[in-house]
Amino acid sequence: MRLLLDTHALIWALEEPERLSARARTAIGAEDAEVFVSVVSPWEMAIAKSRGRLRVPDDLESQLGQKRFDLLPVLLRHAAAVESMPHYHRDPFDRMLVAQAQVDGLTIVTADRKLRDYPVALFPAI
Repeated sequence: MRLLLDTHALIWALEEPERLSARARTAIGAEDAEVFVSVVSPWEMAIAKSRGRLRVPDDLESQLGQKRFDLLPVLLRHAAAVESMPHYHRDPFDRMLVAQAQVDGLTIVTADRKLRDYPVALFPAI
């Protein structure tokens, strides 16, 4: 399975795995799973950290490597996909995650119900 972690799912996977459902933990940890983290997630986390709303591990890059999570860059094809997306969700980070998942054939691991409105594969995080 090719999974893309929503930002909160990433934080839970790294800091509080018990917040993820057993099914989500199993899917993320499966030997044959390809787990991606969009570069927009660390960006979103840095913004929240700078506002004092989130504690982010200092060794994020190392933790991603330890978990075998692949960093997914934002490419022009992803940005182009956002242009034609309906505005069901105003969060630009989530909209980019949806575009990346649509373009690259990924399933988003999320607890965000607003993403259900988009034609994208979702895997429940909780």
